Amino acid sequence: MNASDVKATLSFSDGSPSMELPLYKGSIGPDVIDIRKLYGQTGKFTYDPGFLSTASCQSAITYIDGDKGELLYRGYPIEQLATNCDFLDTCYLLLKGELPNEQQQKDFHKLVNNHTMVNEQMQFFLRGFRRDAHPMAVMTGLVGGLSAFYHDSTDINNPQHREIAAIRLIAKMPTLVAMAYKYSIGQPYIYPKNDLSYAGNFMRMMFATPCADYEPNDVLVRAMDRIFILHADHEQNASTSTVRLCGSSGTNPFAAIAAGVACLWGPAHGGANEAALNMLEEIQRNGGVEKIGEFINQVKDKTSSVKLMGFGHRVYKNYDPRAKLMRETCHEVLGALGLENDPLFKLAMALEKIALEDEYFVARKLYPNVDFYSGIVQRAIGIPVSLFTAIFALARTVGWIAQLNEMIADPEYKIGRPRQLYVGAPRRDVPPIQQR
Repeated sequence: MNASDVKATLSFSDGSPSMELPLYKGSIGPDVIDIRKLYGQTGKFTYDPGFLSTASCQSAITYIDGDKGELLYRGYPIEQLATNCDFLDTCYLLLKGELPNEQQQKDFHKLVNNHTMVNEQMQFFLRGFRRDAHPMAVMTGLVGGLSAFYHDSTDINNPQHREIAAIRLIAKMPTLVAMAYKYSIGQPYIYPKNDLSYAGNFMRMMFATPCADYEPNDVLVRAMDRIFILHADHEQNASTSTVRLCGSSGTNPFAAIAAGVACLWGPAHGGANEAALNMLEEIQRNGGVEKIGEFINQVKDKTSSVKLMGFGHRVYKNYDPRAKLMRETCHEVLGALGLENDPLFKLAMALEKIALEDEYFVARKLYPNVDFYSGIVQRAIGIPVSLFTAIFALARTVGWIAQLNEMIADPEYKIGRPRQLYVGAPRRDVPPIQQR
């Protein structure tokens, strides 16, 4: 964090003394005004619901420029990583700050592969859930439950423990998601196979059965790997901020990640790709491609409650770079599976065309986002809609851990404690019951 020569001056119209606030410059991105001494010197807080104008930390992991449509992991553009690296290379980069060389790559892949199994007791833990439970309800339980099995790596202040917990979580997440899926459909769990790639192993655990092994299709495995890379981190979003806030209390890494899983479950965050697919299925039920014009008119109608899901983004005011990459993958996967004429996918492509050409959407920059395409890809691969958010959690785990580790290693880190603007009743006395 570099202090700038420029200072911000805060002045008050009521005659209170003004104060100078330091300004800091990041390596790229907006400058920040340091308000840490504001309360001590003025007795006032700032008011910023949703923290939309507040930097809660300094970070060297991910940078987003929403206006340019740019996403960088440790300085590398997402387009280059998604094209030239696999997910475990990306994990190494996020955790350690640099891409692995050949030997480091080999060692890291081996290390992760050696930790893919979960304690056998996890199967009995799973049986406590109803089979029709939402996979995210199951995942919050399973991930939180990991801290009961791995007491030897739960000290968040011990760097070695944090490193062991990171590898365990990255390695075991695919196994847990696949177990949750198999449990929901009444099939036996498939144990991981360490000679497969990370994405290939996940797909085998999802789709193999004891009576028919799964032959990984390279196009689909690459698509899954790309979904993981594109979702690996996204700066200080709601779930990442939750993990940081939770971890700031000194809780163990498994509990902090379980809190991230719970936050990600929200339809406005990780559930967006599920919502996008559900919207497509709703249009399909109501007449499909022929009725798409009617649906678009309802979206444009301010008095209507119809929402367009999977388009636009809170941060990207331009085409989401992840969506561009996912779009290529989407068309590749539909081609490889011969699904271009599947009614739902035809509908999705018609909707994509309208959104990219219709003046209403172009003017509002409502481009298809990564959730729109990743939902279509996952459905084509055969993943049920209810599992989409769990796969998002699997991919985001590495980002959460990298952010958590960064926070704990930061000498300025303190337990999170936002302030409030109190608008309730002022102090009053309890009246006797007869007078209430």
